[in-house]
Amino acid sequence: MNARPDTTPTPVAEPRPAGWLPHPALSLLLAVSWLALSHSLAPVHLLSAALIGLIVPRLLRPFLSVSTPFSWPEVFRLATIVLWDIVVSNITVARLVLGPIDRMKPAWITVPLATPHPRVNAWFATIITTTPGTVSATIDEERGVILVHALNCDDADAMAAEMKQRYEAALLRVFRFEPGSPS
Repeated sequence: MNARPDTTPTPVAEPRPAGWLPHPALSLLLAVSWLALSHSLAPVHLLSAALIGLIVPRLLRPFLSVSTPFSWPEVFRLATIVLWDIVVSNITVARLVLGPIDRMKPAWITVPLATPHPRVNAWFATIITTTPGTVSATIDEERGVILVHALNCDDADAMAAEMKQRYEAALLRVFRFEPGSPS
């Protein structure tokens, strides 16, 4: 039985109808990947990248879910926060690892999820595990939490609140969700 209150956020915008770019981020990623693999910006490679970016997502449409709309400014804002946190965390972890081993206080932290949205939660777990100092994360959908193993934790509740504030709240803005709106 799920004792969690129903605080399922609802999307602000409806998913885009499938058009020429059913998955624009995938199209861009495929095109950029092609250009990186070809090591060239020659017209033939630019044309190939554009065609791959247009055709492959359309061919894969039956296997992919509908694209969730997202806010590009929020994506860049979140990316800046994550990159900064990775740099700072690397320095912190290096100090911990190079110092006395008894200074480390590993712990499992339970981070409650604000939404059952699979993309938001997958990105949330990915960001958490990408940031040094967190060893692993597991999403427990039944309980509506992410279990995070941290290398060093003095206050589990404060660390969980910081993760939610820095990453989850930003992800909700990226995917245009409003926490607490009716389902």
